[in-house]
Amino acid sequence: MNDPVRISYARVKLGFILLSSGMFKETIDTLSRMRVQGLPDSIRVDYYAILARTYYDLGDFDRDGYYTQRYTALGNKYVDSAKALCRPTDYNFVYLSGLKNLKNENTREALANLNQLLNEYKLTPHQLAVTASTLSYFYISRNEPDQAIHLLAQAAIADIISATKETAAMSSLAEQLYNRGDLMNAYTFIQQAMDDAIFYGARQRKVQVGSILPVIAAAKVHNVDEQRRRWLIYSTALTVLAILVIVFAVVIYKQLEKLKRTEKALLEANTIKEEYIGYYFNINSEYLGKIEAFKKAVEMKLITKKLEDIKFIVNNINVKKEREELYFSFDKVFLKLFPDFITVFNSYFKEEDRIVLKEGQLMNTELRIFALIRMGIHDTEKIAKILDYSINTIYNYKARVKSKSIVPNEKFEQKIMEIQTV
Repeated sequence: MNDPVRISYARVKLGFILLSSGMFKETIDTLSRMRVQGLPDSIRVDYYAILARTYYDLGDFDRDGYYTQRYTALGNKYVDSAKALCRPTDYNFVYLSGLKNLKNENTREALANLNQLLNEYKLTPHQLAVTASTLSYFYISRNEPDQAIHLLAQAAIADIISATKETAAMSSLAEQLYNRGDLMNAYTFIQQAMDDAIFYGARQRKVQVGSILPVIAAAKVHNVDEQRRRWLIYSTALTVLAILVIVFAVVIYKQLEKLKRTEKALLEANTIKEEYIGYYFNINSEYLGKIEAFKKAVEMKLITKKLEDIKFIVNNINVKKEREELYFSFDKVFLKLFPDFITVFNSYFKEEDRIVLKEGQLMNTELRIFALIRMGIHDTEKIAKILDYSINTIYNYKARVKSKSIVPNEKFEQKIMEIQTV
């Protein structure tokens, strides 16, 4: 229980804990009461190294032109004492040399020492963390954040591997990431650094982390708000764009449908026109032939002065038959264009109200009226003249047909117009 070596070893470790907690005075008080003469070199090296770091950290904490120089000088003295107990190839010798050179702004020598450790020595995770973290400050001072971030990330990973909670690497890494604009990762790491500081109870680390954590947190909140605002703008713009696309698509679709209907109507009109032009010339040709024959017969009778025969010829003209032949020709041409007209027309009525044609009959008056409507002749007066009926008779026919239909009266003629040609 009274082993002086173990007691001294415990006090050195206590000093390290106090230093890590930011309790500089308590560290110095604890270690200054020790007598290191006669202790093993390993304990004495740790003793001097902790005192060196204590004064270096005091200088960094004060950042005062007068006291910082004094603390740095004291730190140098303890580094030299520790190095005197080490072999030049020992990790502690090379690391403490690099630390001293760094604190005294001998950057070239410091860089050589610390890179030698990283490149040539097989370091433990804790040694790697300490070395990489120390070297990162060189690059931070040189404003080379990429290299500093790389080293600090190595140090933070090594601290996690060695389960070290007393660490400056995580908070320094967060600060560098914040400066570079990587707010999400910076916030994650600074939170972890605060958790580590609370877990370890390191007051100095709490103060250091606490000074930057609100800044990073505020920047993160602002960044999140800004992203939310941008997403709102983007989503609104996309919504408006989508609505415009839909509107344009509907308009274009309607225009295309209208164009299709127009094209179909034109095609249908052309078909009807071609068919009825042929029909017109055929009928006219027949009537011209009849007129010519009639003219010759009359001329012959006039030459021979047979006036009674002329009267007979005139009276022999059967207008009713001629009209029936005209209707028959019309029916024939129309049904050639609209072969399903009668079938579709009858589908608009109940079974008992459908039109049944007589043998040899192509269409009756009712069908013929609506056939003319399908041809585009909607004027009742014109229909009456063509069919040789009075206007009232045509109205009555139409009204009677519509009254029997299962299609509403106001839509009946529209349904007639929808009957397709061949």
